Amino acid sequence: MNLLTIDTATPAVSAGVVRRADDGAVTTLAERVTVDPRAHAEQLTPNVLGALSDAGLTVADLDGVVVGCGPGPFTGLRVGMASAAAFGHALAVPVYGVCSLDAIGVRTSGEVLVVTDARRREVYWARYRDGLRVDGPAVNAPADVPEGAEQVAGSPEHAALFALPRLDPVYPTPDGLVAAVGDWTQPAPLIPLYLRRPDAKPSVAVRK
Repeated sequence: MNLLTIDTATPAVSAGVVRRADDGAVTTLAERVTVDPRAHAEQLTPNVLGALSDAGLTVADLDGVVVGCGPGPFTGLRVGMASAAAFGHALAVPVYGVCSLDAIGVRTSGEVLVVTDARRREVYWARYRDGLRVDGPAVNAPADVPEGAEQVAGSPEHAALFALPRLDPVYPTPDGLVAAVGDWTQPAPLIPLYLRRPDAKPSVAVRK
């Protein structure tokens, strides 16, 4: 099956095309990434179309969509998840939502901490044992993240805050997103992992 992958939970605006064989083997056919925390809305569609073109496919060739559901900032997640849902509806194909941290952690081995930028001097984090999530996702100041990991992956500047050997995975990848899907038979409803309230708040006049 040909799968479109989308992730906008981090500053990387990622779109990819992955072929998943009947035996579960995954091959990334194309990937377009723009690293810009303010360009999710502007860059996602061009990246999707570019990845499809690079793979030599059209939207009609897609059998499903896999999208990262965070944790991440409100605006970024909304762009990615709304786009994934729109593609799924328009093409009548299933949409599979996964934890974006899982898309990084699933390809690791040993005790690994995965962190991404949560702003406000905090990180989104989850801990993995041989690719399976054993704790999180959650949001905390780096000093409050529970200990126990032997290595760290994810956002380089935030991984550097932990005195652990660093692994290569930085952002969710197309093959990682596909590998993070737990159930191919029945996609679960798409639920964003905000983990906290959005930064923007209604004014007093609006609340009244």
